[in-house]
Amino acid sequence: MSQDLSNQVLQSNPEPQSNPQLQLPTSDEGQPKGRNGGGPSAIVTWDPEQYLRYADERQRPFWDLVGQIRTETTRNVVDLGCGPGTATAGLRHRWPEAEILGIDNSEVMISRALDALADELASPTPLVDSDETHARPALTFLNEDITTWKPAPASLDVILSNSALHWVPRHTDLFATWLAALRPGGTLAFQVPGNFNAPSHTLLAELATSPGWRPKLAAVPSIVEAHEPADYYRALNGLASTVDIWETTYYHCLEGDDPVLEWVRGSALRPYLERLGAADAIAFTDAYRRALRLAYPAEESGKTLFAFRRIFVVAST
Repeated sequence: MSQDLSNQVLQSNPEPQSNPQLQLPTSDEGQPKGRNGGGPSAIVTWDPEQYLRYADERQRPFWDLVGQIRTETTRNVVDLGCGPGTATAGLRHRWPEAEILGIDNSEVMISRALDALADELASPTPLVDSDETHARPALTFLNEDITTWKPAPASLDVILSNSALHWVPRHTDLFATWLAALRPGGTLAFQVPGNFNAPSHTLLAELATSPGWRPKLAAVPSIVEAHEPADYYRALNGLASTVDIWETTYYHCLEGDDPVLEWVRGSALRPYLERLGAADAIAFTDAYRRALRLAYPAEESGKTLFAFRRIFVVAST
């Protein structure tokens, strides 16, 4: 395993975490559901505009991950948990001759991706800068659950996923199928958050399980599944020919009022708010806001430092 510190502004060494847990809604059958797992229609309703509020910061790990993919011949690329497709569309610059497929089980996210693609297709401006010998790259999006997606063996060159697999229960069980779908020299690359012990998440969980809120949020019992680097190495060892794992802590300098709240509002906070009525959602958010202000005070510059640990894995066949 290697640890790449070159893409950081600052580096910290957080204490190791062991199978951190974060609550999520469950389906009627009691199975966890998230952005990309649990069925084609997720209980969590995603808001592309809120999610993209910090698009640059959210996409930076995506491109740091893509930069470590060394597959030479790339004809077919799949982005699992593509969200609104903004970063997926950018892959056309990285692999201008490849067919690229983005998959997400959120209908609203895929709708946003398809709308953006339709706008580009209607524009006279080329979708990617390339000489006339290059065909326009193929980009498509599919509303499907990661857990039920069944790629044909040896049909792909790159499978990547950015900040999505932690929403997929037992995602390590899917590695064998995904690696079998790769051609020789292909790559499975993914990034998952490793910050579930950070105040942004622990304060949320503590508030949700406090006496005043536990009765109203008791129906949010299941977990987001994330693992440590060594766990991912053991899951992939023997399935892949090489496994490269590293972690990076990004220190985002966020602007505006309550920026950490606005960040989390686009992801981890959503399952809780959807279980509450309008008045309770406001009260819960206000209580969470006050806790976050103490944990993440503004700097003298007026900006707020938000440390975000992420785990990267690149496995090759």
